[in-house]
Amino acid sequence: MMVDWFDWSEVRGVVEYGPGTGVFTEGITQRLHPDARFFAVERSAELAELTRQRCPGTTVHEASAADVQQLCQREGIHQVDAIICGLPWASFPESLQASILDATLDVLRPGGQFATFAYWQGVVLPAGRRFSRRLRSSFSDVHRSPTVWRNLPPAFVYRCTK
Repeated sequence: MMVDWFDWSEVRGVVEYGPGTGVFTEGITQRLHPDARFFAVERSAELAELTRQRCPGTTVHEASAADVQQLCQREGIHQVDAIICGLPWASFPESLQASILDATLDVLRPGGQFATFAYWQGVVLPAGRRFSRRLRSSFSDVHRSPTVWRNLPPAFVYRCTK
């Protein structure tokens, strides 16, 4: 559900935030156009290594997603078409939510797409409500996918277009 929304025949600059164990990364690398440039950003050295093992050849930077602009420059990505995000937004303080979303909007091209997921129980938390409001004020179009009931806990995907 996280990666199926994108038109992979058109996407060339791709970034993933918080790959964790590399589940979404694997889906991304299987769909990437041969001309696409892609890297992931993971703060945890242990999780970054798990992603590298699962997806050999994938560049995984051990950094904050708030540093995406500098990482794009380092990787030679001048335009980001798609950002796939596995970060736990509802657990972040407002300042971290703001710094990552501001950095995201700085690198994402007009019309670029951003996908992130949320657990239904997190939506009712103050940080989850704040994040949803911030998405709606930051992107021109925000939709929620159908609920993924097979996921435990149940979740949905925010699909946002700049």
